Amino acid sequence: MKYVVLVGDGMGDYPVAALGDKTPLQAADCPMIRKFAALGETRMVQTVPDGMPPGSDVANLALLGYDAALNYTGRAPIEAAGAEIPMTPSDVAFRCNLVTVTDEGIMDDYSAGHISTEEGRALIETLQEELGKEGLTFHPGVQYRHILVWDGGPAACECVPPHEISDKPVEGNLPAGDQQDQIRALMERSKDVFADHPVNQKRIAEGKKPATQIWLWGQGNAMRLDSYKSLYGLGGGVISAVDLLKGIAKLAGLEAPDVDGATGFLDTNYQGKVDAAREILEREDFVFVHIEAPDECGHMGDAEKKTFAIEEFDAKVCAPIFQWLEDRGEEYTLMLCTDHRTPVALKGHTAEPVPMAVMKGPVGNQDARAAFDEYVNEGEAQGMAREWIQEILQTSSDK
Repeated sequence: MKYVVLVGDGMGDYPVAALGDKTPLQAADCPMIRKFAALGETRMVQTVPDGMPPGSDVANLALLGYDAALNYTGRAPIEAAGAEIPMTPSDVAFRCNLVTVTDEGIMDDYSAGHISTEEGRALIETLQEELGKEGLTFHPGVQYRHILVWDGGPAACECVPPHEISDKPVEGNLPAGDQQDQIRALMERSKDVFADHPVNQKRIAEGKKPATQIWLWGQGNAMRLDSYKSLYGLGGGVISAVDLLKGIAKLAGLEAPDVDGATGFLDTNYQGKVDAAREILEREDFVFVHIEAPDECGHMGDAEKKTFAIEEFDAKVCAPIFQWLEDRGEEYTLMLCTDHRTPVALKGHTAEPVPMAVMKGPVGNQDARAAFDEYVNEGEAQGMAREWIQEILQTSSDK
């Protein structure tokens, strides 16, 4: 039995006037997603435990069958694990976004215009030269997503994710609590480091948004997870462009291959991700394929791009992986998920229920379509996603 989880990050939404009062999931031309829903079982599920933030970290832990309430320490330490950045027990990792804040103090772009990985690396390397020191190290990551490791840093400080305050004033959303002055000072000093940086000068000349500063959030001490082998008797891997998912994979003892051209946006290497998933399934029994683009488009507030991102996920990931599974002619379980909603109207995450479909194959020449959207079962949750995932995967460990 092969177990495949396909995740369109942030696909859930609300009706959008520009889409004829449909949600992006309803408006999208996604025949494979609707086929999975028709040939399997679809439920509305809760991915975020009560009282926890509706982040991709917490929600994707649930989709992998983990209880974030028991394991979670923060987003950044997971990403540090994904980037293979070592952490001591006294270290606190912070997510370090490159952002664009206007002269009026408005969070204009949490991703600095989806700055490239090469440009981001150059900025972070300069930041390390200027502000880094023993016990305070900036590590470059992918695009706008980077990591600060701070020995003895303030794990208890309250920090707001920048993607949750798009188009809002940063005043009132700055880090608060333990060592808030030191955190704010680092963010403020980064402005001077970036102001005349060649990367920003070039971006401005090209009409692109500059990275005006860093934004620190998602902090925590190192995290531990039980291995997938010990929990479910499964080996396999996670296919994703982002260090967050790679970190969860590595903490779970799963593979997390680097895919050339994987960006976490619409220009990602879909074929490379599919190939990586197939390669793992040739050897192992579990793969989790994560596509970030719908979430990014939701944060941008762009309903048409989000709809297109769902269509790309359907055509370039769902369809070829389904066909590969069918061609093998052997038993498989396919799970179609989204981790949370990222409504274009809010440009941020919400913790409301989301659809999840589970289909067992092979199904042969059967062809059907059914709804896969936010109104399945009238939009009411039928339980926790984690519990359904655990129920499905437990059959493997029982064997």
